[in-house]
Amino acid sequence: MQHALFDNSALPRHQHYSLGSASLDYYPAWLDGARADHCYGQLLRDTPWRQDTLRFGGKPVLVPRLQAWYGDTQARYGYSGLTLTPLPWTPLLQELRDELQRALQRPFNAVLLNYYRDGNDSVAWHSDDEAELGAAPMIASLSLGAVRRFELQARDRARHGANKHTLDLAHGSLLVMGAGLQQHWRHQLPKQPGIGSSRLNLTFRFIHAVA
Repeated sequence: MQHALFDNSALPRHQHYSLGSASLDYYPAWLDGARADHCYGQLLRDTPWRQDTLRFGGKPVLVPRLQAWYGDTQARYGYSGLTLTPLPWTPLLQELRDELQRALQRPFNAVLLNYYRDGNDSVAWHSDDEAELGAAPMIASLSLGAVRRFELQARDRARHGANKHTLDLAHGSLLVMGAGLQQHWRHQLPKQPGIGSSRLNLTFRFIHAVA
């Protein structure tokens, strides 16, 4: 069974949600419309998008979206057997990072850009719990372009229940996944074949050195 934890029609500018031992904050209009449009157009045009390949069961599988990884020189990141080496910060990405650091009072040294070309692009259920992200990561996720559905599901369903919680991520919105979320919940952006336009997603992170 699936139900909506969030109701976009009634959301204030900022809404905090407590999910047991995890927290989630949603800002539906973090960027105003004109600035969101500007960021969307510039990033779509200027980013060197790439489609990476993962291996599952010994077979190569194309990631169902395009990606780019930016950050400080040492901010290398790996998941599902893929290692990402950061491109240098652009002025726009640096500006967005600085604003988020001031507002959230947390450092970020890298950002993963995802390009969902239409509703057939997606990301499957996962938690961002790699060692490089530390024990209690904060991930700030900025959405630009088409509205897409974000879904949450508890990793321990016996404790939190088996229902999925959903949120439609608006153009210019910010979703802050706080302490505990990656440890106790997983999330996905499912396919929505009826959507014909694209969405960009910028997830700002802090990468720790791992021995």
